[in-house]
This record gives sequence, C-alpha cells and structure tokens, in this order.
Amino acid sequence: MAKAKRADVVIAGGGSAGLTAALAIKHGAPALSVMVIDAAGPRKGGPDQRASAIAAAARRMLAALGVWEKAASEAQPILGMEITDSATGDAVRPIFLTFDEPLADGEPFAHMVPNGVLGAALKESAEKAGVKIVAPETVADFTVQPGAVTLALGSGDKVEAKLLVAADGVRSGLRAKAGIHTVSWRYEQMAIVVNVAHERPHNGIAVEHFLPSGPFAILPLIGNRCSLVWTERETEAKKLLAEDEFVVQLELERRFGHHLGAITLDGPRQGFPLGLTLVRDFVRPRFALLGDAAHGIHPIAGQGLNLGFRDAAALAEIVVEANRIGLDIGDMEVLKRYERWRRFDTFQMGVTTDVLNRLFSRENGLLRIARSVGLGIVDRLPQLKRGFIREAAGLGGELPRLMRGETL
Repeated sequence: MAKAKRADVVIAGGGSAGLTAALAIKHGAPALSVMVIDAAGPRKGGPDQRASAIAAAARRMLAALGVWEKAASEAQPILGMEITDSATGDAVRPIFLTFDEPLADGEPFAHMVPNGVLGAALKESAEKAGVKIVAPETVADFTVQPGAVTLALGSGDKVEAKLLVAADGVRSGLRAKAGIHTVSWRYEQMAIVVNVAHERPHNGIAVEHFLPSGPFAILPLIGNRCSLVWTERETEAKKLLAEDEFVVQLELERRFGHHLGAITLDGPRQGFPLGLTLVRDFVRPRFALLGDAAHGIHPIAGQGLNLGFRDAAALAEIVVEANRIGLDIGDMEVLKRYERWRRFDTFQMGVTTDVLNRLFSRENGLLRIARSVGLGIVDRLPQLKRGFIREAAGLGGELPRLMRGETL
C-alpha cells in the first residue's frame, strides 16, 4: 500500500475562493505546505463567459497577494450605478437611485473582471508561491484522527493533513460527509448570463433594472461590452436558453433598452438555477467550509464571490496567526474563531439578498410605489448613500487584514 502524501493544509476546490485561501495561507506562512485538489479538468462547452464584480476590499487583498497586477488590464472599473424599478414593457424607466461617488481615496467601489482572467491569475500566483495544485482529482472521503485528517482521493491515493478546507461549491459533497446541515430553498428563478457588444460607450456605469421576473443587471466590461445577469422565472429561462439567437436578442432589447445603441450577442448563453443556502456550522474538527460550500446567495447584490473572498482572508489570517504562536491549525478552538468571524456576515447577506429579491420581484402597484419612494429617499440622503457604497465596496464590519490591503 502506497504511503500517504502529507500537507499541512488541503483545500478541496480550485475556484477563486479556494485558490485565494491557499495563496493567502502560503503568503503568510511560507513554511506551511498547502495543497489544492481541484476536480475541474478542461472546461466543456468553451471558456467561462461570466465576469464577477470584485469589490474594493477584495481588490486590495488581491493586490496585497500580487494577483491584481496580473488581472488589472482586463478589469473595468465600475464608476457609477443606476437603479430602476419598472415593468418590462414600460416606455420610460425613471432612475430612482444613483451611486456615482468613488470611495474617499478616489478608488472605484468595484471592478468587473472576467472569471477566466481572475482564475488564471490566481492559479499562476498560487503555483509561484509554492502551492501544489493537483487536478483533475477529487477528495472522495476523509477520516479525522487525533492530530490529523486522512483524505481518500478519487484516484486511490491518500493524503494526510492537519486541516481540510472544503471549497467544493454550493452542493458540497464534503459538507455532507462532515455532517453539516444547511437551511436552503429554491427561488424558482434562473440567472441567464450572457455578454453583449454595443455601439456606444458605457462609461463604466452599471445598471440594475428591477423587473417583475427578477433583477436584470447590466455590468460594464472592457471596451463597448457588458456582462448581463438576467434573472427570469425558471420555466421562462429554460425556454429562452433553448431559443435561437434572433428571439433571444429581441427579448434582450426589450429589457436592455437603447441607451447604448444597437446590441449584439457576444458569446453563448449560460443558465444557473438560483436559491439560498446557509450552513448551520462552518467547522468540524480539522475541517472548515469556504466560499459557496458555506453559503449560496441570490446574485441581486453581486456579493457571492466577495463573501468567499472574505472567508478566504479570515481563514488565512486565523491559520497564519495560530501557526506563528505554535497552535495546532486544525484544532477546534482555532477553527471556531473563523466560524464566529464569518457566521453573522454570511447570514446577514443571505437574509438581505433574500428580502430584496422577494421585495422587488412582485407585480404589485402599491408595493412598486412604495419601493420607488424608498429608493428616492435614499437617493436624497448623501450619508446613507455613502454607507451603501461602503457596504458594496466590502468595507463594512470587521475586516481581515488582507482586505485592508495589509499583508499577514
């Protein structure tokens, strides 16, 4: 029988949150051996068309880790945001709320970065720092013993570690094996993600149309291009994903409008079912959840990935500090600090996005008037608007050092 390989930290999942945690731990504690086990092989169906809003706090962390410089040329600053509340067929869509002020230091509150660009930059930085990436491979099972956790890999190999971090997505199999329960439900909505090209420049302005079927977000990319996150009822979304390009473009134009001139599809459509998933616990002995494995939220506020980045920064800080003072990095007392730090933030964001989606996805005349009045009041209160901008920038609450732009 082959001898088990060894690592101090094993992260199961090579997405953005998992790679960031691996890089941050290695960056702060170079002597720790860090391994990422990634189930993903070559992507089927072409490259990922999605792009993500990287909040200012997450950008500061990526800069501190040496990642941002590799992605910056493809990063489009979001210089403002316009919010409307209307029906699909409305001829005029009044803007009830605008965010067009940078942060105090002139920094944009977010940037749009293609997922493929970000993933490549994180992987390159992690490998350069000494993180071992094993792919395609899976963690089939794990067993916790005193002082270690033993991983059984899909290939038959075994790995012994001090800490296993599950970053294997919202349907995490490792979370289930750890016996961690969730509170979850489906929204009967899907997000259709597609990129479009357009005639006129977007000037870095993002637009969020609140429509009865769900939010329709127009997010600026480099050049005269935008990424659309188009929320529809699930039955309608499945029909649209199966329709030909001509029909989809007509439906897009009804929602997109003509403020940027003629639009054309720029890549394939992708559909993602939407729901809310919150875990009851973040940790078990020698085991921690990270990113979508710990929380899956509605994209209405664009904060899903940024929550994962905050997880990564908090976990890395706790692991690095524990290692420096000679504590066992997989001990429950150490891991409970991570759970306490992240539990309220993720619960609060999950509830907020759930309430917003339910509030704005209802066809009710009186409710629509109340929403419009509420948005208008916020628009006229500069201090309140600045508070919303800080939250959108990821600068609220108790920030990990990396998200303040400091090294560990």
